[in-house]
Amino acid sequence: MEQEYGNSVFSSLMYTEVNGKKINILDTPGMDDFSGGVVSSLQVAPLALMVVDASTGIGAGTESAFRHAEAANSKLIFVLNHLDNENANYDQDVDNLKNKFGNKVTVVQYPVETGIGFNSIIDVLKMKMYKYGPDGGKPEVLDIPASEKERADELHNELIEMAAENEETLMELYFEQGSLSEDDMRKGIRIGMVKRDLFPVFCVSAKKNMGVGRLLEFVCNIAPSPSQVPMREIIQGKPVVLSETSPTSLFVFKTALEPHVGEVTYFKVLSGKVTEGKDLYNTFNNGKERISQLFVTAGKTRYPVTELVAGDIGCAVKLKDTKFNQTLCDKELDLKFAPIVFPEPKFRVAVKAVSETDDEKVGEILHKVKEEDPTYIVNYSKELKQLIVEGQGEYHLNTLKWYFDHIHKIDIEFKTPKIPYRETITKFAQADYRHKKQSGGSGQFGEVHMIIEPFEEGSAPKNMFIYGGKEMKVSVRDTQETPLPWGGKLVFHNCIVGGSIDARFLPAILKGIMEKMEEGPLTGSYARDIRVYIYDGKMHPVDSNEISFRLAGRNAFSMAFKNAGPKILEPIYDMDVWVQADRMGDVMSDLQGRRALIMGMGSEKGYEKITARVPLKEMNKYSTSLSSLTGGRGVFNMKFAAYEKVPQEVQDELLAAYAAEEKEE
Repeated sequence: MEQEYGNSVFSSLMYTEVNGKKINILDTPGMDDFSGGVVSSLQVAPLALMVVDASTGIGAGTESAFRHAEAANSKLIFVLNHLDNENANYDQDVDNLKNKFGNKVTVVQYPVETGIGFNSIIDVLKMKMYKYGPDGGKPEVLDIPASEKERADELHNELIEMAAENEETLMELYFEQGSLSEDDMRKGIRIGMVKRDLFPVFCVSAKKNMGVGRLLEFVCNIAPSPSQVPMREIIQGKPVVLSETSPTSLFVFKTALEPHVGEVTYFKVLSGKVTEGKDLYNTFNNGKERISQLFVTAGKTRYPVTELVAGDIGCAVKLKDTKFNQTLCDKELDLKFAPIVFPEPKFRVAVKAVSETDDEKVGEILHKVKEEDPTYIVNYSKELKQLIVEGQGEYHLNTLKWYFDHIHKIDIEFKTPKIPYRETITKFAQADYRHKKQSGGSGQFGEVHMIIEPFEEGSAPKNMFIYGGKEMKVSVRDTQETPLPWGGKLVFHNCIVGGSIDARFLPAILKGIMEKMEEGPLTGSYARDIRVYIYDGKMHPVDSNEISFRLAGRNAFSMAFKNAGPKILEPIYDMDVWVQADRMGDVMSDLQGRRALIMGMGSEKGYEKITARVPLKEMNKYSTSLSSLTGGRGVFNMKFAAYEKVPQEVQDELLAAYAAEEKEE
């Protein structure tokens, strides 16, 4: 699929060796729709290389990846690639990087020439020029030519200052000597990178293998190593040190499903070492897990190894019961590392098998997909009677459909998810209902008189209502308050006087009311926030039973509800939207067209921020619309806020749609 689509969908692990040191490389997708691979990789890699296409500049993917790196506190290097492209513009790219990400962006290398003549890089740390042949590879290391000396000296001094600022002793040394040695600069750069106060900029043409060797040399010799960055947060157990001699612990950051192999579990060894045949303790399920086979990987190819040590990344196959985000360790550690937290979903669809016979298979496949890509959220909504799948964007969800079409050969369709509306009332109403059925032998009889009114938290029950011009007094003898699973409450008052309904039938009346609240009288949506007074009724000495009063209570409630100013409530979400200043007007207009209430505006990290409240009904495919309006740079998040009454015209539409649906059925 990745070859067909022309972009990565999952992160892939590979490794290389430079000067006797092993470097694990996690190649991540560039599209924000597949940010799961970016987020999980940043959690286990001590260093992130942010590759920027020098011919197109900072893209939406770069900005998205930077946000994820910032959230993960990742140490960063910016790598300008494709400098041999005729449209490459190094100076403009560096200016844009500084404008977008701040003055922490620090030049370590610059090209003598960009475009088809790109073959030489000035390194202002080494103060040397690296000149490459037509096929790249190992460069010729030369003195900086006179034509570049002034610029190189200026950038070298800037790099010294940035390095010196990161430690007091280096700053004192710089003031004393007016410069720093290369070793001192290395030390200052490393400290700055650990503190995220310095983001070096390197130059490469990966396709022609120019600059890559020097970049990897910098990664090995100067960039922070796994032992120089903070240990992953521990939420249970004692601290451990990233050392081969420590007790063993490892963190599972990814699970993949491969044909003919099954489940492949990827992990980072955070302390000690793991060997083939070693038994480890899973602190998530308190089970024992034997590591029978160990591998390192280069893309799709796995190579068996006998051990992996602290700081290393590898995988195992067919583990018994260990999944993504779990910790394996020596039993005496009883350790749990903090789980990876993924971005909230931005796009949702209802998934349905075209053939009902495939329903069970679809559920099983989605469960497996979620294990491989935790940014999918899968839930069956009993309320909406739909299987809802949420993801990071429309492209992300379309990828899911590709799997069903091409791998599993199952036809599925995407539908617009229904909205979880609620129903309530706005005034009091009275109703009575007699259920009577006679069909030989014992019959059914139950009569219930009730009053219903809106319930507000903290309000007290009433003892009098004016109905039909007459006063109707009630006396509350007993109260049952039921918090509803779907939000809100039902408050049930027993106001029976003189035994007109036996107390043993009251639970049946309550059950009947609850049944109707689960399938609201207006549109079948859950009802909420209602106070019920049962004040009168009738029984029959022979024919009255629980089912009679359940049905009488259900029908009396439905009748009263329809006369109590019924209103449909819709879910309202708080949302924040970050956009470029020049797209602010378009995004605001689009939001207002979605019935959004703009709550505020401001600036944050180079973006304009819009705060709004918006109905969920209007947010279908919003991530796609925002991407279109902002060239993929707009970002938003949403969080449920409250239920609010829908406008009357929307209620009329919903009632008409429900009536048509009922008629069709």
